[in-house]
Amino acid sequence: MLDDFMVRATLAAIGTALAAAPLGCFVVWRRMAYFGDATAHAAILGVALSLALSLPIFAGALVVALIMATTVALLSGRGYAMDTLLGVLAHSALAFGLVAVSFLTTVRIDLMSYLFGDILAVDRTDLGIIWGGAALVIALIAWRWSALLTSTLSPDLARAAGIDPRREQLVLTFALAVVVAVAIKVVGVLLITAMLIIPAATARTFSRTPEAMAVIAAGTGIAAALGGLRLSYDFDTPTGPTIVCVVAVFFCAASIFAALREVVSRRGGAPAD
Repeated sequence: MLDDFMVRATLAAIGTALAAAPLGCFVVWRRMAYFGDATAHAAILGVALSLALSLPIFAGALVVALIMATTVALLSGRGYAMDTLLGVLAHSALAFGLVAVSFLTTVRIDLMSYLFGDILAVDRTDLGIIWGGAALVIALIAWRWSALLTSTLSPDLARAAGIDPRREQLVLTFALAVVVAVAIKVVGVLLITAMLIIPAATARTFSRTPEAMAVIAAGTGIAAALGGLRLSYDFDTPTGPTIVCVVAVFFCAASIFAALREVVSRRGGAPAD
């Protein structure tokens, strides 16, 4: 069954969506979108180093993404404005990565596949890495769910409950680095943040509890990944961008639904003339 490239692509899409969904909720709640962007951009430097040293792409991307995320976490609140710090590190890492790739004259590299993904080229090894990373992220988030929610809600409340907010930040940092590393093959470094944020933002409209939001985000991500994969196959469009286009349509539909629901609610509560 795994000899069929479409089956491998489908399983890769599902695994990536499952990894990104619960983490994406925390990215939205904590307003860490730019943080995720900086980590993703750094991964291209990891790709270049992996190719130069003949190491697995996953290993290089994970290490560099983790270094970037940890650096941001440690430097935040130490005299640097967060948006400035993230802007400097994100664009610097991407630029250094692209320059490093240009020096790899002895290695054939399809840069577009790393920037925007190449899910149709996923092999058995990639599939194992994607699902292994997804399982690790899901297990980690499930294990720290209560502590992560408490520290997200209020750092002061977390400290009162004996929870170290910086430790929970580092847990999210590690999980984010893993998601970036496993998603490179599917949507590429430039679109990873979209798969983290948009399904979670879409799910917020229909959720009443954090747990429900995580589950709905996972379903939204999977539906977008499978829908984008199918449309890409039918219309011969780039798969990664097509997946993001589909999930963006879902978000627009959810926003329209939320607006209509608010209008109906206001009319229903208006006093009669």
